[in-house]
Amino acid sequence: MTNAVTGGASAPQNAVDLLKTDHRKVETLFEKVKANEDGDNTETFNFIRRELIVHTHIEEAIFYPYLLKNGDEELQKLTREAIEEHRQAKMFIEELGSMSGNREEFPAKLKVLIEDVEHHVQEEEGEMFPMVEDQLGEDKLKQLGAEMEAEKARAKGNAARSVSA
Repeated sequence: MTNAVTGGASAPQNAVDLLKTDHRKVETLFEKVKANEDGDNTETFNFIRRELIVHTHIEEAIFYPYLLKNGDEELQKLTREAIEEHRQAKMFIEELGSMSGNREEFPAKLKVLIEDVEHHVQEEEGEMFPMVEDQLGEDKLKQLGAEMEAEKARAKGNAARSVSA
């Protein structure tokens, strides 16, 4: 197994650390878009799209269902909100993916997607993840992380094929 940041071998990350690593990767891509506000961000969007598709998939397939089943009432509420935020982000991703980067609406839609995802990340890292760490414990977080890493590897191939199609 390789570490997504360094490329070196590593033990599986716990679920929260894995998701935070994804967040940092997407934030770097967002900064690239912001630095090129008046330029063509189609290529960068394609990277963002691929990362977000895989990230939302592993959360929705493994992480969120576990939280809905095992979290306390407040954590379940935050999880349901996060699922709705994903739905909205996926709508923007689909719209952006179907339009040319030089269309007038593209920069505005991309900016809203970025703002929505940044808000989502703040809520996850500021509210949800501390609750998850308190309620799940390190062993369960490592188990979920290993499941999510395996699913991520599988989904990355699917996402790459769907973006290039």
